[in-house]
Amino acid sequence: MPAKARTERNVATRERILDAAERLFAEHGVWAVSSRQVAQEAGQGNTAVVGYHFGTKVDLVRAIVARHSGPIARSRERMLAAVEGSTDVRDWVGCLVRPNAEHLATLGVPSWFARFGAQVATDPTLREAMTSRALDEPTLRRIVDGLDACLPALPPEVRREREEISRLLLVGHFAERERAVAEGRPTARAGWADAATGLVDAVVGVWLAPVTATGS
Repeated sequence: MPAKARTERNVATRERILDAAERLFAEHGVWAVSSRQVAQEAGQGNTAVVGYHFGTKVDLVRAIVARHSGPIARSRERMLAAVEGSTDVRDWVGCLVRPNAEHLATLGVPSWFARFGAQVATDPTLREAMTSRALDEPTLRRIVDGLDACLPALPPEVRREREEISRLLLVGHFAERERAVAEGRPTARAGWADAATGLVDAVVGVWLAPVTATGS
């Protein structure tokens, strides 16, 4: 087989594996799905093909994230350029929320990426690996720093609590909407852009909510 044809076949095989893994991981969880199941779902008779192309399960998860990260990063860069220097919490939260919504809107119906992200977020090891990798991306780091700079002073324990609540909203809300859209169920907002607006409102509310003293 000519080298070009072999390369094209390998690329196509990798894409089928990524498609299959993303869907299976979204539906069942990362660790509940075997490499054999991924290979079979991808139409591959050789069940060792997943390890050949991607290595470990964590490497496969990283590859799924990587193929979505480009368009999301480009959206972040565009939005960051528009809000640089802002002191409005809403601007910075929007830079975190809207790029993901824009990307999800391009994936068609059904899509799996939001639910895949929610499954990854439930596993401490995978979540830590993905979070540390994401924060190495300079644009995202600047957005997080911009948000930090305009947040009100909060007790450390309240800040940690609100970080956790915000993370759950950012991951969980879009995953639930993606599931509803895939199943043909009604959603609170008509499109991904409107859903992003609602999520921005909610996350801003979390960060700017009054702090009640413990025991009050």
